Amino acid sequence: MQTMHHSFDTQRYQIRPARLSDAEALAELRQTLDAETEYFDRMPGEDVMTATDFADQLRDSSVPDRILVVERDGRLIAYARCRGFHLKRFAHKASFGLGVLQSDWGQGIGTQLLERMIAWAKAQSLQKIQLEVVETNLGAIRLYLRHGFQEEGRLRHDRLLSDGCFYDTVLMGLQL
Repeated sequence: MQTMHHSFDTQRYQIRPARLSDAEALAELRQTLDAETEYFDRMPGEDVMTATDFADQLRDSSVPDRILVVERDGRLIAYARCRGFHLKRFAHKASFGLGVLQSDWGQGIGTQLLERMIAWAKAQSLQKIQLEVVETNLGAIRLYLRHGFQEEGRLRHDRLLSDGCFYDTVLMGLQL
């Protein structure tokens, strides 16, 4: 996949496949994203992935896997991942997730990442992309619906957020 350059207003960024040299920046980005909103499964400091963990994932070729990063001014501001499954009964599909720094929301970055991942999954002959999203993340849900994802189910009262309330996890899928 080639590097794509995009502009939004005066902000210029590029989307490209992650490289081993991105491992440290990916680890830092993931921790920052976890601290910015409650849209991720993890609270800050939970299930921390180190640069070594990311490097190991980037080296692992046992299943279809793609990590894309968005870079602006030498700094990672977003990433997306589509990961296949080891088990043969699930080898036809991949799980998807993405994160964009809150300061960069509304610039079409999530859309660009999602469209590239859908194209990648089709090129891998995958038949489905699945994801989970908390019901309060309405922007992400709208993005997925616009790209053909459908709600496939809900895990009721699945997440306890800082307001002391439980929220559903929405299960979504896209048939390719």
